[in-house]
Amino acid sequence: MRKILLGLMTFSLLLTPEVSTAKDLSSTVRGPRASDILADPVEELNQVLDSSYESEPIVVAQRSRKSNSRRRSQGSGSDLINALRLAKQRQYKDASIALFQLSHSPRYRSKSMQIKYILGLMLFQMKMNQVAAFQFIRVVKQGRNKYLKQAIEKLSLAADFLGDDTLLNYAISRVKVSQFPRVHRDMLYFRIGEYQLRNKAYSQAAKSFSRVQSNSSIFPTAKYHEGLAFASANKTKSAIRAFEELIESRSNKGVTDPSRVAALIGRARAAYQAKLWDQAITFYREVPRDTEMWHDTLFESSWAMVRSGRFRSALSNFHSLHSAYYEGFYLPESLLLRSIVYLYICKYEEMDKVLGLFNKIYKSVFVKIDKMLDQRPKPAVYFNEVVRVIRDYKLNGDDMDKGKYQIPFLVVRRILQEGDFQNSYNYIKKLLDERKRIQTMPADWKSSAIGKYSNRVLRTRLVKARERAGRQIRSHLETIKNELFDLFEQEGFIRYEMINGKKELLKKKISEKELPTEQIDEKSSRDYYIQNGFEYWPFRGEYWLDELGNYHYVGTQACN
Repeated sequence: MRKILLGLMTFSLLLTPEVSTAKDLSSTVRGPRASDILADPVEELNQVLDSSYESEPIVVAQRSRKSNSRRRSQGSGSDLINALRLAKQRQYKDASIALFQLSHSPRYRSKSMQIKYILGLMLFQMKMNQVAAFQFIRVVKQGRNKYLKQAIEKLSLAADFLGDDTLLNYAISRVKVSQFPRVHRDMLYFRIGEYQLRNKAYSQAAKSFSRVQSNSSIFPTAKYHEGLAFASANKTKSAIRAFEELIESRSNKGVTDPSRVAALIGRARAAYQAKLWDQAITFYREVPRDTEMWHDTLFESSWAMVRSGRFRSALSNFHSLHSAYYEGFYLPESLLLRSIVYLYICKYEEMDKVLGLFNKIYKSVFVKIDKMLDQRPKPAVYFNEVVRVIRDYKLNGDDMDKGKYQIPFLVVRRILQEGDFQNSYNYIKKLLDERKRIQTMPADWKSSAIGKYSNRVLRTRLVKARERAGRQIRSHLETIKNELFDLFEQEGFIRYEMINGKKELLKKKISEKELPTEQIDEKSSRDYYIQNGFEYWPFRGEYWLDELGNYHYVGTQACN
């Protein structure tokens, strides 16, 4: 058995635990975006319009001295004055109709940047962030002009609300932090940090995140990402310190506060990354059970228990992980890890059952994924299938027929946890909300040039966003397929070790060597285990929700 154990310790490293704190929980941590809490920018709008009124009469007076033919070709400017007046009176719908027409008029080519910027403000006020962003982009692309800095600022805010990384990266590449309004500077530091983190500039990212002020609404998200950046750079001590600062800052927000919970998980993952197994276990136990991520941390803590040799504790966790409440979760690695623990303690019958369950669940998953990838459908097909699963689950819950989908239900649930797909999905929902807002506009606005233009913009963006999300889904399916292929190979290695173990056990029986007769602690009294004020009773095959996490494996190892 010693030989098996030594070989298996090497083998278990093949099952790389996904416990590193580099896993991003930003969807859990994210507080209100900067653009959600902006003050009404009407004051700035009035300043822009006031300056327009000051310059407009001069333009008109200059034009009045031109020839009649020149005046007829260029117009008197009254239509622009009327459009600006509508804007100043907060009649945004009528102003946007007029300004959009003027922005395409050759008569006002010299004022096109001013018109496009004010049009963007109108649309921004109407909560049409995507359409507004396109106006600001035109101002930014034109280069040097009076409204460049303001357009970059507004583009950043609109992109921040939409969660559009492409627009954000474009805006950030054109902005200087020192020139950005102080009130929105925290958002800019955070977005710069995100960009640096994606490009693996971890130290610079941590520095950018640390510059977000503690009184900012996005401070919890920034502090979490600071810890994430340190962990990605393998600076685990700094990561733990950052997460503890976040935990402390949320001490008065309740034990289930999402930012606090994410920090607790990040701290535990950083300790695991530093191979501080016992400390990681302690940190994982602080994660509240009535939170969405508790199930994931139960599995992650099981890895720490196996690494520290706490096999009984790990098996206690697996009893909760593999209960009926979590049968719809994607956990192939958990089943293999459970089988390895059974191998360590020579529980071959239990091990065989677990490996059989692994094959029963995940072979069909592999076949479905492989079949869909072989068909090579368009990206939108992947996205539509995932949306169909989400919609049916919202309508029917666990009563839905989970076997009828091209992409297995538990795989969809796994993909929904991926950060890139979450961002794309949220962006699509924002576009759909904006399209609904357009559909509720008055008929004259919808039939106007700006209304038709807005519909075209959103239609095009939705098509591209769905294709992008579909490509992300396909990429995750390919990753899952490859992971399952490797896990099936490792299942074969584990089964081989199980057969060897059974053979050695049979040899000992034939040679009549002494073997343990008591496989399970059969004592009716649990006094030996009652050390913390709790009562114990045997598991009788029924799972109860309030018992999850309280199971204790009391079996003994069966190795000689």
